[in-house]
Amino acid sequence: MKIALLGYGKMGKEIEIAGNERGHQIVLKINSENFNQLNKGSLQTADVAIEFSRPEIAVDNAKLCIDAHIPVIIGTTGWYEHKTVLEQYCIQNNGTAIYASNFSTGVNVFFIINEILSRLMSPMKYDAWIEEVHHIHKKDIPSGTAITLANDILKYNKQYSGWAINDEAGKLPIYAQRIDEVTGFHSVSFRNEVDTIEITHNAFSRKGFALGAIKAAEMALTKKGFYEYKNLLIEQP
Repeated sequence: MKIALLGYGKMGKEIEIAGNERGHQIVLKINSENFNQLNKGSLQTADVAIEFSRPEIAVDNAKLCIDAHIPVIIGTTGWYEHKTVLEQYCIQNNGTAIYASNFSTGVNVFFIINEILSRLMSPMKYDAWIEEVHHIHKKDIPSGTAITLANDILKYNKQYSGWAINDEAGKLPIYAQRIDEVTGFHSVSFRNEVDTIEITHNAFSRKGFALGAIKAAEMALTKKGFYEYKNLLIEQP
């Protein structure tokens, strides 16, 4: 499989290593210095594109991939207010796009478990909260992963009107910390006066994120449409 990397920072380099280890070839690497080389022609040298750039250009990059008739894996976060528009564009143009707030396969299993647990807990009187810890270089607070977890809880738990960083009346709290070089820690807790239920995911390195993006790229070669990665995992036999 020939891969185009749109974004060649820390994650892009990890994806390159993971792709090479699985026998794939990186044929295009785009960053801020050679962004002018990104066009339909350069994209068509690849079988699939993996997008880990910036929120403000992620949607345009994805549309360009769809125009070039190659599947796109979108690992960038912060663009989800445009998700409906991109989904419609993808479907109307017979494209393929797979997105996730976190491409670690372990985290996506964690998402699935969190949604099942949230549904089961919804009729019971439990308080819920989320904790997340990342390295000091991570700029967004809370993480996209924590927001996904929160939104999946809020689908079922109607005692909260939304989520908030730290404590706010009527909101599901997300407690976020930035410490040293922590790769990524997330936990979800439900508690009442009789017990506590907790689920946790702790990432040891970026390798899991990179491997998940490569796995999604492999899956995309046989797909048409607009998908969230966790739903593809559920569909697997």
